[in-house]
Amino acid sequence: MENLDRLLKRISAHIFKAGGIDKPLVTKRRSRLCVGVRASHRYLIPDGVVLNVSSSGVTYFMEPGEAVELNNLEVMLSDSEKAEELAILSFLTSEIAESARDIKYMLDGIIEVDLAFARAAYASWMNGVRPIWTSEGCGGISSSGGDYLLSTDIEGIQHPLLRGTSRKHLSNIPGSNSLNSMEVDEENSMLDTGKSSKNVPEFPVPINIKVKCGTRVVVISGPNTGGKTASMKTLGVASLMSKAGLYLPAKNTPKLPWFDFVLADIGDHQSLEQNLSTFSGHISRICKILEVASNESLVLIDEICSGTDPSEGVALSTSILHYLRDHVNLAVVTTHYADLSLLKDKDSRFENAAMEFSLETLQPTYQILWGCTGDSNALSIAKSIGFDSNIIERARKWVEKLVPEKQQERSGILYQSLLEERNRLEAQARKSASLHREIMELYHEIQAEAEDLDGRVKALMAKETQLVQLELKAANSQIETVVQNFENQLRKASPDQFNSLIKKSESAIASIVEAYCSSDSLPASETDTSSYTPKLGEQVLVKRLGNKLATVVEAPRDDESVLVQYGKIRVRMKKSDIRAIKSEKKSKAAILVPSLKRQVKQSFSELNKDEEVSYGPRVQTSKNTVDLRGMRAEEAALHLNMAISAREPLSVIFVVHGMGTGAVKECALKVLGQHPRVAKYEPENPMNFGCTVAYIK
Repeated sequence: MENLDRLLKRISAHIFKAGGIDKPLVTKRRSRLCVGVRASHRYLIPDGVVLNVSSSGVTYFMEPGEAVELNNLEVMLSDSEKAEELAILSFLTSEIAESARDIKYMLDGIIEVDLAFARAAYASWMNGVRPIWTSEGCGGISSSGGDYLLSTDIEGIQHPLLRGTSRKHLSNIPGSNSLNSMEVDEENSMLDTGKSSKNVPEFPVPINIKVKCGTRVVVISGPNTGGKTASMKTLGVASLMSKAGLYLPAKNTPKLPWFDFVLADIGDHQSLEQNLSTFSGHISRICKILEVASNESLVLIDEICSGTDPSEGVALSTSILHYLRDHVNLAVVTTHYADLSLLKDKDSRFENAAMEFSLETLQPTYQILWGCTGDSNALSIAKSIGFDSNIIERARKWVEKLVPEKQQERSGILYQSLLEERNRLEAQARKSASLHREIMELYHEIQAEAEDLDGRVKALMAKETQLVQLELKAANSQIETVVQNFENQLRKASPDQFNSLIKKSESAIASIVEAYCSSDSLPASETDTSSYTPKLGEQVLVKRLGNKLATVVEAPRDDESVLVQYGKIRVRMKKSDIRAIKSEKKSKAAILVPSLKRQVKQSFSELNKDEEVSYGPRVQTSKNTVDLRGMRAEEAALHLNMAISAREPLSVIFVVHGMGTGAVKECALKVLGQHPRVAKYEPENPMNFGCTVAYIK
């Protein structure tokens, strides 16, 4: 091939130089390499063979005589190569044919695994939950806490197709990196389900589907565009997804029966080709559904027997529903026939449901009210669309004539009042739940602080014990030095100098011992609890705190009450609930906190001057704590100013500045000293290192 290519390039260059072609051209025609030449210059290849001609007839594609043998060899070798390839492929095909069963088994396994991963990916993308099947005996209790059993209990489900479209739309919004944290404006009327807003509804609106055990037919009534068909479709799609092993976009744990068939008649099936009107197309589909339905089927019928005379439509609908009651697991139908809602009064296997409609906004809320019957609200919807007001008013007069004694109006007022009462109770329940959650958070924080105090006391004891050991070691070292010097001087001194050397060494040792002795010791004698009066800064045992060690931060009052501090908590206790520490415990306290009493007295000296002002409980929580650690001084000052301004009057704020270089602490103290809302502040103390407490006016 290299020789053939080199030969043809040389011939093509010769033709180009002779003006036989615009540029050298080597190409392939009829599986043979050739050169291009103008028809007027074909004489340049006297022994050439014409293989092809261009469509214009200007260019000939010719095979030079020198290239014929090489082209023949190339064709022969190419045929041999193809034959060898065919032999190899035939061999591989036979090998595969022998392993066809194993390969098919492996392919089925791969398909099964791929399907499982696809279901898992879809569940993760939709934030879905796993549904469970309810048995024939309805062995499940209502998730809302009712005492009745539910065969179908799906809470907060969104239409899967609308949910997928919504999430795809949100994923295309610039700057949104996570489906769980995406939000869009009110113009799109959509918001991610993880962060619902009060002003922007969720899209699609989640609904609750709750069917009692033993119910066979559910009749859904309500306004047009109220969501009846969408809710029914949601149930059907959820049933099919559950059978396919897919998770549902719902809350908690959805429960529903196993349906062998999901049979639906939704939409208009009129056909000119099949000579079917709206009603006949509708009835023909219902007829096919009744033929194949079994006692484990789910039947969904939209606007049952509509498009015909209302009286005959009601009669035929009633007969169909009675048949479905006895032959299917569950049938859900939508209708505007009010008479179908009366079937529940005669048979408990029937259930009513209504789509909620707000008379204030004249808009549907798309929520299902189970056990209720709904009005069509046709006149209200026509008015909201912009229909002629004279026509609507005339229609209202006809309604008053058709409905004697204004029963419908009274029913509507009662229905609306019940909705308002339900909304009020739901708002109170949400407020109570929020308050309970805040109280529990505060309780857990205080409980965690109390549980941590024992560990902090042990840590302080270990630290103080280590310091005492270091001081003891240093004192022994100094005494050994004095003794060694005394021995060295004793060898060189004369006998009359012995007394002076002894006195000098004794004086040095006494000064060392005096330097390391604690001047703040507690009395070792046992104190009588009846005549015992605690002193400011003294360590005492509090009975009501489980005999925990606390510090007296305020001298006893005339009413026999004492203010003590336990960790970060200050509490006023009766004098009878406080008892002195035994001698061995007091000695430990003297070792642990030799300077604690002085610091406690200093930190509470200003507080005693202002006893008449109450700043609320002095308990540190996450809501009254400002953490400035890790910030620069300017950033810490700005953050602290904002926190002080946001605090309510007569409250306490804990400023955590840490123990580092001291720059943040100095900046924080400067801000606290200059801020007009800060009445006073307490610097850090041994019970609360790295934290300053400020009192807000």
